Amino acid sequence: MNKVITVEEAVSHIHDGMTIMFGGFLGCGTAVKVVEAIAKKGVKDLTLIGNDTAYPNKAIGMLISNHQVKKLIASHIGTNADTVQQFNDKELEIEFVPQGTLAERIRCGGAGLGGVLTKTGLGTVVEEGKRKIEVNGEEFLLELPLHADVALIGASICDEMGNSIYKGTTQNFNPMMATAADLVIVETKELVPTGSIPMENVHTPGAYVDYIVK
Repeated sequence: MNKVITVEEAVSHIHDGMTIMFGGFLGCGTAVKVVEAIAKKGVKDLTLIGNDTAYPNKAIGMLISNHQVKKLIASHIGTNADTVQQFNDKELEIEFVPQGTLAERIRCGGAGLGGVLTKTGLGTVVEEGKRKIEVNGEEFLLELPLHADVALIGASICDEMGNSIYKGTTQNFNPMMATAADLVIVETKELVPTGSIPMENVHTPGAYVDYIVK
């Protein structure tokens, strides 16, 4: 099976109302070219799951600036004034999730787990509406798994089967997101022949990857 497709073919899988996970941190490790194409396509009512919304009109911030997003599940929004404004104007619903909890909820979604127990957020607004569970006399919040229709992954090196490597901090959220979506699209800076990457160096196995964009 040839997994390598064009940006245009990748975006053909993105539709109104979808839930999309996007890897990276402030745009570093994000599938930027695919995101740009989604912005141009104009799909709307998206739910985004990721660490942040980068900057206005940059990386995932383009979708915010274009008002294509109805809900955001993220850890912080402080670097993007457009996100802050839309949130304050009640145009954008935001579920704030502590960064470590966000990572664990995505991991649970990929592993088929029912959730994760954490003390993070106890006694704060984070606990509102959430179930509390006692374990050995200690109280924990039950944080539910996250799953998406599509995961957009930004790889440094990828072979033709989808086996991927992330250099440095580009690894942020990408490996776990690749396990937690129905459709996984990897955008890679470098595409190499299958077998070029030693198996012990692979961060995301190609079995998780549906399509590759160079």
